[in-house]
Amino acid sequence: MKIFSGKTVLITGGTGSFGKKFTHKILETSVKKVIIFSRDELKQYEMKQEFQDDRIRFFIGDVRDKERLYRAFDGVDYVVHAAAMKHVDACEYNPFEAVKTNIHGAQNIIEAAIDRGVAKVVALSTDKAAAPVNLYGATKLASDKLFVAGNSYVGDKKTCFAVVRYGNVVGSRGSVVPFFRKMKETGRLPITDERMTRFWITLDQGVQFVLDSFARMQGGEIFVPKIPSMKITDLAKAIGPDCEIDFVGIRPGEKLHEVMITEDDARRTIEHDNYFIIQPEFPWWQTPERHEHQLLKDGFKYSSDTNDDWLDIQGLQMLISE
Repeated sequence: MKIFSGKTVLITGGTGSFGKKFTHKILETSVKKVIIFSRDELKQYEMKQEFQDDRIRFFIGDVRDKERLYRAFDGVDYVVHAAAMKHVDACEYNPFEAVKTNIHGAQNIIEAAIDRGVAKVVALSTDKAAAPVNLYGATKLASDKLFVAGNSYVGDKKTCFAVVRYGNVVGSRGSVVPFFRKMKETGRLPITDERMTRFWITLDQGVQFVLDSFARMQGGEIFVPKIPSMKITDLAKAIGPDCEIDFVGIRPGEKLHEVMITEDDARRTIEHDNYFIIQPEFPWWQTPERHEHQLLKDGFKYSSDTNDDWLDIQGLQMLISE
């Protein structure tokens, strides 16, 4: 956390669930300034009432607008890129809008950061970006590729880029937990498929992993935390133990199981105690001062259905209550 001392940090999509939690955490440090960059003036107004700290600044802007990013990035040291169209259904039915925000927006972030001299950028990704089957995952995979490749575009500038990829966030806006809680009142919970599994992480864990990645990054990494899996049927039982279950079928663009590291990515992935690093394919990457590492074995795949770590019903109830 010392690396944030005296620094200016900007969060795109800063009024979202992640942005608010990250802001709480970063304000515990001796950070110089925190800039919230987002499109919704109402959410900014509400967040301003919640955070009474004179180190916070609010910028109305869209990552699609490169000129606005150039203005917002003036004097910024670190950027957390959390802005995205992230709902699978919305992206499927508004594909051009998803491309503009998730791909063109990523390019704008990269170019503005390099030209404005931002030191570090960490972009948030998703398990849906690994072997994607929906447009949201495909746009985030393209975004990940852009941020990794951005390190080859900096020339003699100081900017470096990295990506953090993790799974479903407990209780985040639009997640299944608040939906199940609402449907619990009806006595019935809809589940798409009884075999479905997902990776699971808390908002606190996600924020801390991003903070840690700022300290670890050297440019070009995709950081993947080791987190537990859960069965969607167990989640339903944890929230509504007395509810009837309705199996409604898989929705468009939905997977039975999520993957965070594919077999092909695993061939260049480093394993640490609590996380993985998917290494970039840069000619200058494999040098002695880079991360100490142990490569994964051939055939390894980090998938929610073959994970070694699982949350049972009791563990899910504890997480949800927190």
